Amino acid sequence: MSKPQVLLLGAPGAGKGTQSKRIADRFGVDHITTGDALRANKGMDISELGLEYDTPGEYMDAGELVPDEVVNEIVVTALANADGFVLDGYPRNIDQAEFLDERTELDAVLRLSVSEEELVDRLTGRRVCPDCGANYHVEFDQPEEPGVCDECGADLVQREDDTEETVRERLRVFRENTEPVIDHYAGRDTFVEVDGESSPDEVWENVEAAIEARQ
Repeated sequence: MSKPQVLLLGAPGAGKGTQSKRIADRFGVDHITTGDALRANKGMDISELGLEYDTPGEYMDAGELVPDEVVNEIVVTALANADGFVLDGYPRNIDQAEFLDERTELDAVLRLSVSEEELVDRLTGRRVCPDCGANYHVEFDQPEEPGVCDECGADLVQREDDTEETVRERLRVFRENTEPVIDHYAGRDTFVEVDGESSPDEVWENVEAAIEARQ
């Protein structure tokens, strides 16, 4: 049996990272994210495209979005080199979704569905270690000593983009740009909506069953 090719969709805070890791471990596939693919190809020569910059890294260093045509090629190359995959963070818009449709056949498209208020609670409660990067949560994943990283002992902080105002803006942008992508896949036999507000283990049971049913 071939390894599954899975697309995981969901808003920031929906649990894509947790479930992607489980999918990768369970089915022996690559976990591919847009960010990782871009970082791995920061120095790629794109000068022939006639864009503003000559490498993806120059866009990233300038804090600008890497153009779709560059992201598309980088991600599709990563998928072509993978023996099965779970794709997380791409496509972000309809143009990218249509590009992906033309070049890849997906076995399962899973959407983790979580209400906005739950997403706000999850994201505003996140605390990170500025030294080692470990993540915690004030309710769901507390360190042994409040406010102190279990791994290295540094004081935990709230990221600037985890304040409520910033979180709600991130969710607004997600709805505007990426909800149409969800609509693009909804109704297909490959599409499954998973309740992302259950416990991580319950979410995983539904995710695993959905992939197994479509292999």
